[in-house]
Amino acid sequence: MAIVGLTNAGDHHLPHHGKSRAVDDEVAAADYCLKGVRHLSDAGITRLPGRYVLPASDRPGASVCISTGCSARVKLPVVDLARLRVPTERAAVLSTIYTACRDYGFFQVVNHGVDSEAIAGMLDVAARFFELPFPERARYMSPDVRAPVRYGTSFNQANDAVLCWRDFLKLSCVPTLADVVPSWPDSPADLRDVASAYAEASRRVFVEVVEAALEALGIGDGEDGVMEELATAGSQMMTVNCYPACPQPELTLGMPPHSDYGFLTLVLQDDVEGLQVMHDGEWLTVDPVPGSFVVNVGDHFEIYSNGRYKSVLHRVRVNSTRPRISVASFHSVGAQRVVGPAAELVDEERGGEARRYMDTDFATFLAYLASAEGKHKNFLQSRRLA
Repeated sequence: MAIVGLTNAGDHHLPHHGKSRAVDDEVAAADYCLKGVRHLSDAGITRLPGRYVLPASDRPGASVCISTGCSARVKLPVVDLARLRVPTERAAVLSTIYTACRDYGFFQVVNHGVDSEAIAGMLDVAARFFELPFPERARYMSPDVRAPVRYGTSFNQANDAVLCWRDFLKLSCVPTLADVVPSWPDSPADLRDVASAYAEASRRVFVEVVEAALEALGIGDGEDGVMEELATAGSQMMTVNCYPACPQPELTLGMPPHSDYGFLTLVLQDDVEGLQVMHDGEWLTVDPVPGSFVVNVGDHFEIYSNGRYKSVLHRVRVNSTRPRISVASFHSVGAQRVVGPAAELVDEERGGEARRYMDTDFATFLAYLASAEGKHKNFLQSRRLA
């Protein structure tokens, strides 16, 4: 079987008479890689194919632990939405949100009102989707980053010089769920119902959290009506991620260092750790808290806050023993909306600060995504004013 070769790093030194076989193996290896990492995992590989091996300087090193103690860890600030809803406690929770967005760019949300069955159901149906036979999943494969429903692999598959150990299913949630759900996968049979109910629930949490984050900035609804748009006509995209057990996790990543486009991202993850955030120049592993959402500031919110809130780099580690499932729900303004610093923060007549970012829109981001490797935080950096 062609899997034997899979063009592992260091396997290229073949005698001249084996070159034709080597070419065949390289073609087979490329084909397998493009089918994704679940396909490779199911094939039973024991060594990482060369296309997944990072340069030595980018490798994460020793494998992330499944239990305790392998790497520096962080317990993110916790935002309790039940306390946010109590008038006498709201100011304290707003202060926690402001500090978390400023210092970490990440926090965890608890008592969010999404019931445990909806959370467990989403993680379960996600896992079952990636267990489907490859031809069933392949129906939704597309190289088009603009496709509203897309099954793919890596980070930006068409441009990644080194592939990531990750498969994903992207599900657009706009203009309305009624419009898009019929185009979502119809297998597993309950995916559409479970995922659409979860999408609605995560959106409700987003609206409550972003409203509080804007209030903490002193903006409230905003003179430009951004809160109203986020609540009624904003964008939402869900990405369901699968990170299978990896034969050599110290050589690769599930996701490379990146920041998220948009206002806020809500991440639901199972009990397998892997998410890491950059804080004070160090990669810190986030402890999964069952039933919580990990929330992070996106590029849009950093720009809109004129840099008060931080969209920070984060990445995903993989391990050699357990697969990991996560569901990221990305929320922002509509695709046609131009985003710049909030007028309330940069209006000189009201004592505002200097403008630190130029305006941006979704078309600008898509052009970046289609052309750049996305390995570093180049897009947000390109929006900063000197």
